[in-house]
Amino acid sequence: MASLQNLKAPTLMSKKTQKTVQADEDDVIIDATALPSRSADQDDVAMEEDNTASDKPNFAPASAAELKKVVKGSRKIPIPPHRMSPLKRHWLEIYSPLVEHMKLQVRMNVKTKTVELKTSPQTEDEGSLQKGADFLRAFALGFEVEDAMALLRLDDIFLDTFEIKDVKTLHGDHLARAIGRIAGRDGKTKFTIENASKTRIVLADTKIHILGSFQNIKIARDAVVSLILGSPPGKVYATLRTISARMKERF
Repeated sequence: MASLQNLKAPTLMSKKTQKTVQADEDDVIIDATALPSRSADQDDVAMEEDNTASDKPNFAPASAAELKKVVKGSRKIPIPPHRMSPLKRHWLEIYSPLVEHMKLQVRMNVKTKTVELKTSPQTEDEGSLQKGADFLRAFALGFEVEDAMALLRLDDIFLDTFEIKDVKTLHGDHLARAIGRIAGRDGKTKFTIENASKTRIVLADTKIHILGSFQNIKIARDAVVSLILGSPPGKVYATLRTISARMKERF
């Protein structure tokens, strides 16, 4: 064990020495040339890492022929028994626009009471199959061929279907009177609603089908609902006249 005499006591630095050390530390300046330089091997490794990170699948742009290519598909539209005779009678008027303009393949299946639609290599529009199905469905619901053909020509034409019981639960004579209020004498009320709202309406027992644009369907549906709820036809006529005048001012 070392004796206490051999241990040296810590010496204190003078203020002058402290100032000299601090001045030397302040004079130390880091120059850009003093930074460690990157070697060529390190640069190559970094480049390889960047290339690996950006290694994504590269797909060639689709050609014009691929963009126009229509996905193959087919539809079967059921025809009610009471619409088979009108279908046969107007078959030439029905299949002509589907084949000539929509470029679809059409076949009437009398055994299953359906009309089959299928895309062909000449089909250009991807929505042709859906438009053709909507056209046939409208005819099956009872619309005339000329009215249903609007579904083929225009994009903003829709079909809306609802039942009288969806508005109000009626039975017996009350239901018959509601249907009579919608139709009117000799169909006068129905024709008035159609002309004022620019729609087409089909009364099929307790179901009501409306064909037209979204806004016009709403106008016709509101009028029909008012008649179902018991509003007198005169009040509905007045409302339709106001709406019709407003539509003329708008357009």
